[in-house]
Amino acid sequence: MTDQNSADNKFRITVTYRVEPGCLGPTGVEYIEEFCRYAQTEFEKLAYASMDWAIIPRYDKKLPEIQYQLGGKNLSTDKATIYFAKQGLAIARFEELLELKIADLIEKHLGRH
Repeated sequence: MTDQNSADNKFRITVTYRVEPGCLGPTGVEYIEEFCRYAQTEFEKLAYASMDWAIIPRYDKKLPEIQYQLGGKNLSTDKATIYFAKQGLAIARFEELLELKIADLIEKHLGRH
């Protein structure tokens, strides 16, 4: 990895979205892993230059649904809000769009769309 790539990765935000198995219905736990792989692929197609995605199951309710990391370190909500503001985006709007996209993918995955 070049020094430039190291510097660029230091400022890449990773958005982790944990999907509750129940979102896929009463038997969602049986195919939550499959759904997350599908959703991960779909989010990677969005290809934001400074953003990485991690769409994973939410087996532990103590963990946040949405989590942000920068340079491998967790960001508080306040720091994530500042990061998004510098990108010209309100974090509340970003999270709203993220949740709408997840809901749409769930509908598609369940064959309702």
